[in-house]
Amino acid sequence: MTRYGVILFHTSSSAIRAEKLLKKAGHSIKLIPTPREFSSDCGVALRFDWADYEQVKLILDTAHLEINAIHQM
Repeated sequence: MTRYGVILFHTSSSAIRAEKLLKKAGHSIKLIPTPREFSSDCGVALRFDWADYEQVKLILDTAHLEINAIHQM
């Protein structure tokens, strides 16, 4: 069973920018509505394979992309 991570953002433009960065790096990601159990300023979240957590976090940190939180599902 694949475990997923969900990245929450303050703005939808940050979510779209993150999607582009992560896809360019070859990660399998998907924009999804923010799950109800997580609070967010933005209604869009990004889902990714949890096994890629370290790489995803490094890409976002290197790009100085502001995120709200990362949760495991």
